[in-house]
Amino acid sequence: MKKETSKEVSKETTGNTGLEHYLDNHYIHRSNWLRAAVLGANDGILSTASIAIGVAAASNFREPIVLATLAGLVAGALSMAAGEYVSVSSQTDVENADIEREKLELQEMPEIELQRLAEIYQKRGLKAETAQIVAKELTEHDALGAHIRDELGINEISQAKPMQAALASGAAFTIGGLLPFLVTVFLPLKSMEYSLYGFALFFLIILGALAARAGGSSIVKAVLRITFWGTIAMGLTALVGYLFNVNIN
Repeated sequence: MKKETSKEVSKETTGNTGLEHYLDNHYIHRSNWLRAAVLGANDGILSTASIAIGVAAASNFREPIVLATLAGLVAGALSMAAGEYVSVSSQTDVENADIEREKLELQEMPEIELQRLAEIYQKRGLKAETAQIVAKELTEHDALGAHIRDELGINEISQAKPMQAALASGAAFTIGGLLPFLVTVFLPLKSMEYSLYGFALFFLIILGALAARAGGSSIVKAVLRITFWGTIAMGLTALVGYLFNVNIN
């Protein structure tokens, strides 16, 4: 009698649960919300900190710095949410239009669509006979689903989700923007721009590390990238404030 290996036993005992757990470990499933959240938080920190630094460089009073930062935070969060919703909705409209076109083509020229599907599988490495069999069986099972997935490249992971993107981006911007806003409220007014830069850079480094960890990518690369561009953005904004040298009161 053949002795079962631990791997085989694990497969039998875990069943679908083990398979689902394995699939859940892939980072690509997080791409939609992670992209929107990282973009929102990054913009929240960078935009509000840059505004605060620019005003702090041109003012000797706390009130205009706090007011400008708060205005930037509110406007930025709403703008990010609305922008994400509109842009992702546009992607959804394109996807839906392609799906409707695919439905029509399946009705009017099913044989051509079957051959097109077989050619796709053949290009992926299947033999012509095998590709034809796979295309035929998938067409019999769910023709539209096969073409949406394999011809149009739309699946549950890549499919646009406007509301999810808008909420993730808006909430992340708000959280990110609150951090430099609190700095303008509680830290000493003297050398405020340097405090803002230091804390903003610290927040960006944490964000880059968390995003890289959540996405399974290099933490060092993410931190260097976000630090470099953050420094340029805040530095140029501070330069504008110093150049104008306006005493806001």
